[in-house]
Amino acid sequence: MSDLIDTVRHIAKKTDSKILMVVLDGVGGLPLTVNGETELATATTPNLDALARDSQLGQVELVGAGITPGSGPGHLSLFGYDPLKYVVGRGALSAVGIGVRLRAGDVAVRGNFASLGKNRIIVDRRAGRPSNEKNAEIVARLREAIPEIDGTPVEIYTESEHRFVVVLRAQGVDEAGQGLGANISDVDPQVTGVPPHLAVAEDPTSVRTAELVNTFVQRAEVVLADEPQVNGVLFRGYSDVPHFPSFADIYQLNAACIASYPMYKGLASLVGMEVLPVEGEEDALEGKVKALTENWARYDFFYLHIKKTDSTGEDGDFAEKVHKIELFDELLPSLLALQPDVLCIVGDHSTPSKLTSHSWHPVPLLINSRYGRKDLAGRYTEEEAQKGSLGLRRGTDVMPLLMANALKLQKYGA
Repeated sequence: MSDLIDTVRHIAKKTDSKILMVVLDGVGGLPLTVNGETELATATTPNLDALARDSQLGQVELVGAGITPGSGPGHLSLFGYDPLKYVVGRGALSAVGIGVRLRAGDVAVRGNFASLGKNRIIVDRRAGRPSNEKNAEIVARLREAIPEIDGTPVEIYTESEHRFVVVLRAQGVDEAGQGLGANISDVDPQVTGVPPHLAVAEDPTSVRTAELVNTFVQRAEVVLADEPQVNGVLFRGYSDVPHFPSFADIYQLNAACIASYPMYKGLASLVGMEVLPVEGEEDALEGKVKALTENWARYDFFYLHIKKTDSTGEDGDFAEKVHKIELFDELLPSLLALQPDVLCIVGDHSTPSKLTSHSWHPVPLLINSRYGRKDLAGRYTEEEAQKGSLGLRRGTDVMPLLMANALKLQKYGA
């Protein structure tokens, strides 16, 4: 364990106080013009503004200065796990999130359906965000056509929209305990206008995996050649079976996750949170509030994930990201009505519409409790967060701060 996790584990104590951590995925942004306003600052958010005036604010770097975090490292950091030490690929997070059991030696891979043009040039990395029904249809075609590759079983699963998961099942492990290695380069270049990359093994144990991935890509393009839009696959986030210290053991918390997207449910499950069912369509806010309210008495820590602040940023839709922020603001009174002892609102990374991708910019952090000091921030925005009393923090600082504000940490030392 890292020093901070080990220290917190030894001073954490069980109390009746409740913590609610709301992660607005990709909430940080950028102005579209010089001296303009970000999406957060543009949004009309009377409830967030009122809460900010009664809270402590600051900024968070999830991994380190200048480093753009993926969603996995961003969330691990917020949960208190050093993302430079506890590394997990997105494939395992997605697989676990949809209920797939991984065995030693297996490799899980996160896939995107994509649109390819002439000479295999990537036109759209997300194939126009197909419906879940279309996704399932494509997955069924691939399952029938690619049940195995050269004797290695291949399992293919729907995740959501353009996302899918492939599990390469190891046929046993060798004398050194090695199955299929997961250390290979991405097929997904994460830009358009170029062809998919060739997967390359980065250590000897991963040579077989790279061969399997490249063969799958080739076969999938043949199977999907008649599709007008979903005619290619891109891979990244390879991972074998990860292991983490228990969230409950570290923090003495009975923790629950409320999320819709499999990756986030998978991450919460891997650290030991109980994943609660959510009614309604994917990322339905009403269903999440219902799940939170109905289970409020059963847990003392809740992780509530809001996705669309991120996906609208990835789509480059500034106005729609503003709208999603405003929808959350309308939801906020329902959360406040539960009277959490500590309420945290934070992002797992920034996703500026201007960049249409994750970025390295710090995200605003808000902590509301009865034990906060006077704060100069008047809104939950990037600019106002710079004025806040919490300053610039590492993501791994967030959980100890929430625990302290909930009076769940004993004194350290004599």
